[in-house]
Amino acid sequence: MNEQTIREEVVAAYQELGREGMNKGASGNVSARCGDHMLITPSGIPGAQMVPEQVAKIAMGDASGAWEGPCKPSTEWRFHRGILATRQDAGAVVHAHAPFATILSILRKPIPAVHYMMAAFGTTEIKCSDYTCFGTDGLAKMVLEAMEGSAGCLMANHGMVVAGPNMTRAMWLAGELELLASQYYHSLLVGEPHILSAAEIEETAKSFSSYGPQAAED
Repeated sequence: MNEQTIREEVVAAYQELGREGMNKGASGNVSARCGDHMLITPSGIPGAQMVPEQVAKIAMGDASGAWEGPCKPSTEWRFHRGILATRQDAGAVVHAHAPFATILSILRKPIPAVHYMMAAFGTTEIKCSDYTCFGTDGLAKMVLEAMEGSAGCLMANHGMVVAGPNMTRAMWLAGELELLASQYYHSLLVGEPHILSAAEIEETAKSFSSYGPQAAED
């Protein structure tokens, strides 16, 4: 994909998060790998007002966060860059303040294997990171630790983040994580949810290599 197409994809994904109620206003952010650079949504611009030319471009190897473009990048560029720079399986990153994921993050409750769809994340538990101020190196470090071995995590008192090999997959995972959060939250209201075992999740994972959107974007 050329840079302009990736820019359009980043904006479209961010706007979809708003339509789906996963973000409000200018909350959350989306990024995608573009060669040895990262393209990320700009800071403080609502999806309805965002255009591809406003997407910021950051060199993956530049820890200073220096950007190209008319608008400064999202304050969360640090964990986006950290994920894309350290994980070869990550081509796109989605961060959202989705309602149920955020509720669980406020409760500091990781999501256990309440549903077999947990297998899509390559783990038996969606962890919740510790809390620190947004837009900091400390938060980036915490997010990377919580996402180790997983395609997603909760961010304490903040929201969620997922990574996928492409934007299609990352957006799908964001929706699945929010659904798992909702299922877990509501099951806790009724009683004690039954948690699937690691063996049961592993069995599901064997047939998940081709489950869900997988289209390569190149």
